[in-house]
Parts: sequence; C-alpha cells; structure tokens
Amino acid sequence: MMQLKSYWLDTSPAFVSQTQTLPEGACDVVVVGGGITGSAAALALARKGARVVVCEADIVGGAASGRNGGMCNNGFAQDYATLSQRLGVEWANRLYRAFDAGVDTVERLVREESIDCSFARHGKLKLAAKPEHVDKLARSQELLARHVDGDTRLLSRAQLRDELGSDRYHGGLLMHKSAGMHVGRYVRGLAQAAQRRGALYLERTPVLGIEAKNGRYAVRTSAGVLHAGQVLLASGISQVGPFGWIRRRIVPVGAFLIVTEPLPGALLKQLLPTQRMYTDTKNFVNYFRATPDQRLLFGGRARFAASNPQSDARSGEILRAQMLEVFPALAQTRIDYCWGGMVDMTTDRLPRAGQRDGLYYSMGYSGHGTHMATLMGSMMAEIMDGHAELNPWKDFDWPAIPGHFGKPWFLPFVGAWYRLKDRLQ
Repeated sequence: MMQLKSYWLDTSPAFVSQTQTLPEGACDVVVVGGGITGSAAALALARKGARVVVCEADIVGGAASGRNGGMCNNGFAQDYATLSQRLGVEWANRLYRAFDAGVDTVERLVREESIDCSFARHGKLKLAAKPEHVDKLARSQELLARHVDGDTRLLSRAQLRDELGSDRYHGGLLMHKSAGMHVGRYVRGLAQAAQRRGALYLERTPVLGIEAKNGRYAVRTSAGVLHAGQVLLASGISQVGPFGWIRRRIVPVGAFLIVTEPLPGALLKQLLPTQRMYTDTKNFVNYFRATPDQRLLFGGRARFAASNPQSDARSGEILRAQMLEVFPALAQTRIDYCWGGMVDMTTDRLPRAGQRDGLYYSMGYSGHGTHMATLMGSMMAEIMDGHAELNPWKDFDWPAIPGHFGKPWFLPFVGAWYRLKDRLQ
C-alpha cells in the first residue's frame, strides 16, 4: 500500500533530542530551524565553542530538508550561459564555484562526523527533453569547459544508451562532480553531530517573536523566552513566527516525489546503469535516481500547488504517469511512497544570506538546498563571527515580490505559464 510520507524520513533513525525543557541562562546563538542550514550552522558554531540552541517548529528534518530528492547537484538551477551573460563571467564563475564547494562541504562533514548516509559522487546528467534543448546544453557545456568546469561533457542521443534505459531524451550534459545521498540519514546525522558537540535542540518549539534590546535578543518560543547574543534565521518558508519580511521575498513552491518498491538488480541496472542523478530541461522539471536500497525515486513539479495529503496523492498520480513515459518497463511496479514538500524559491533562483536589523539569515536555495544549505550553514558561523566578506551573496539585493505577502495566490498562473512554455519550446 502506498504511504503518503517521506521515504527518507521513514527509513532513517529518528533524531532524539537530549533537551526536553528550555535551558536556563543565556546562550550565544539561537538558530531558528532544525533543517540542514540550521544543523550545519549549529555544528560549526558549537565547534567554535558557542552555546547554541536550535528551535525547530516541527521535528528535525521534517520540512524541505527531509522531503527532497537527496541530490547534491553542482551547477546552477539556471542555464550557465544565460546567467554569465546577465552577471558577467567572473561573477558567475565565483557563484558556480560556491555550488561546487557545497558538494565538497557535504562530503567533508559526512567523513569528519561519520554520518552514515550513502554519500556517493556518481555525477549528474541533465537530459534534453526536446531536440532543440540539445543546442542550449551544448552552448552551456562549451562555456563551462572554457571558463569554470572542465569536468563536464556533452552526450549525444546515441551516447545516452550507455547511461539510461530510456528513449525519451535527445542528449545530455554530464557533470561529474555531483553526488547523491540518503538525505534523511544525513540531516538527522548532522543534527546528532551538532548535539554531540554541545548544541541544544528544542523540537516542536516554534519561535513566536523576537525582540532586540541593548544588542541582545529575547526570543519568545512556545516553551518560553530564550536570551541570546545572536539569532540565525534558517527557517526557509516557515509560515510560523514574525518573519513577514522574508515571506514577501520567498515563494513556496510544491515539489512532489514517488518511490517505487525495491527493484530487481538486473532491472535497475538496465534503467540506470551508471546510477547518476538525473534531471531534465523542462520548466515542469522531472528528476529521478536510484535509492540506496534499489528503488527508483521519481520527482518533479507535477503541479504548482501546496503540499498536503490530498495534493500529494493527486501529484503522485501525475508523477507515476510521467515515470512510465520515461520507463515503460515499470508499468507493473508498485509505488510504495508518495510525498510532497515546499521549495523556498527566490525570483532569480539564487540563495540569499546576510543580516537585517541585526538578525542573520540564510535561505532561498531554490531546489539546490542539500549542499548549499550545508555550505551556507557552515559559512554563517564564520560570517556571524565577523567575516562578512565570505558571504557569496553579500552583494545581492533582495526586493520584495510585488503583491506577495506570504500566501502565493499567483502560483496557478505561474504554473499555467510554465506549462505553456513547455508546450511551445
């Protein structure tokens, strides 16, 4: 029977907090959010000797951090050629290398903290959904190889036969630095590592208010008031708490996933012989990969809608139909898991991090959160220690989205526009 829950969270050991009540006395830092950003920051801060309290409104990893595809894909969400034209090659390359550094940071922390999460660099293959998309991938690959990433390769449709058991696609861009992992075990392992270093975790403890006074902060939570010298907002799209400034700048977009029953080894080898991370070039993107226990994960936008049980189930039906377009051999395969999550999208699909009114923040990873949240969480510990120059996003402004006040009423119109673009392109 299909379960409407995250495969990653269901197949990873639960995080057990050692903190059941509000700690006494002041702390150095309150981190709002116990996902990858918050836990990476808590670990880095605790390593520096800070007294850290992490407030999580639900459970550790229960939001976007435990509900994604488990991919650490280097490169931008956008086309490199387009972004380098808009920002300039030097700036685009600097940001591109930050995404590379994110994958490296995940690998380093997994090794240093002995996190059992099946991290492996099998590479990413971006697949041309239409014949004309091959030329666009070719232009990007040529520029990448010339300016910033020689570890890429353009594959023809014929060459895809060694990479993929499907005739659906017309070519691909292979990026060798990308990786995959069991993201449930990763985010919970990261939190356990931070807790071992002394960070305190308060689950099901939403932050309800923050008051600044004399350079310090009174953080009002559902369990009482915490006093801290600094506050880091790592809460992404949270609809809880006094974070209206952020909500006007982030669009929460639903992403949906299904996971099959375990597949016979021979069948999985036929479908995904190289075990890469796969994503296509559509606006209504699809992505897929093998899980560590030989299932097929297949995800995508499916529909521009919020995640809830009814919406997830409906999106799961769409995803299964899309999966069969790619892999007809799975027609009789059972779907064991179906779930959704909300992606914190910015208008340009680039992260934002910095400081406003004394509060630090890092979020807006726009579908590249596993590694960028790790990088930025770790980096925020240094930024909060006086090294603002390390922030790759320090020169980016972040204007409010006109007409957006937290509830994305315009998503159906955005979805219709992207669906039309997919048909026309």
